[in-house]
Amino acid sequence: MQQQLRMVSVAGMLVAGLGLETLQAQTASQTVSYSVVAVSRVSVSGPSAPLAITTAVAGSAPTSASVGGTTYAITTNETNQKITASLDQALPSGLSLAVALGAPMGASSAGAMQLGTAATDVVTGISTVSATALPIVYTLSATSTASVASGSRTVTFTITGGM
Repeated sequence: MQQQLRMVSVAGMLVAGLGLETLQAQTASQTVSYSVVAVSRVSVSGPSAPLAITTAVAGSAPTSASVGGTTYAITTNETNQKITASLDQALPSGLSLAVALGAPMGASSAGAMQLGTAATDVVTGISTVSATALPIVYTLSATSTASVASGSRTVTFTITGGM
C-alpha cells in the first residue's frame, strides 16, 4: 500500500511537472508605424476694437489712433518660421494701417509695420514654440489730405518658412 502511494505521488509530481512545462508564457509582437508632420498654426482672438482718428494739432497731420487688446496664439514644431501680415484690399488714399505683434520666446518682432496687400514680415525667427496671449496693436494714421471715410479691412496673418 505504501509503495502504491509512493507511485501515485511520483506519478502526480511527474504530471504536475509536465503541466508546468506546457503552460509557458506566450507572446506576440506588432510593428507600429508613426510620423510627426510639420505643424505650424496661428490664430487671433476676436475682432479688434474700432480705430477712429478724431483729433489733430493745428498745423500737423491728424493724430494717429492705436488700439490693443487683441492677442494671437502660435504653435509650431518647425524651425525658422515667420509670421506675415497683409490686407485684403488697399486703404483709401491718405490712410495707413500698421500692426505690431509681440514675439514669442526666441523670436523677434519687427515692431509696427505698415500693411498693404502684399505680405509683410511682422515676426521672424520663430522655432518650436507654443505660446498664447501674445499682443497685437493696430495703429491707423492719416495725412491731412485723407478724405473723411469709414470702412473695414481684413488683416490676414500667415505663418510660413522664414526664408
